[in-house]
Amino acid sequence: MSDQRPRIGVLALQGDFDAHRRMLSTVGAESALVRTVEDLDRVDGLIIPGGESTTIAKLMDRAHLAEPIRARAASGMPVYGTCAGLILMATDILGSTQPRLGLIDIEVARNAFGRQIASFE
Repeated sequence: MSDQRPRIGVLALQGDFDAHRRMLSTVGAESALVRTVEDLDRVDGLIIPGGESTTIAKLMDRAHLAEPIRARAASGMPVYGTCAGLILMATDILGSTQPRLGLIDIEVARNAFGRQIASFE
């Protein structure tokens, strides 16, 4: 990395990725939407937004992004997950066999407040 500001990628497959991109802009950070391995190669850090974790996992698989994200994280790239992003980063998801990145040694519970439509309550 040079003297330039780091470019933060926002995984833009499903979920509220645009809100994260707007917030990064608000604080003066350089950001980029990540939809492909090539997009991932051009960022210094990654945010995995909230959304539906099973859908995001399937779309990551379809875009061949899961392994490159794991590899970049293992080599030191910071990764931040909110809501579904955190679920995808966990090593254990209670009662679920859904695909995950396994980046953080934690156990999470999906839908602790019921279906996603009611989770704002």
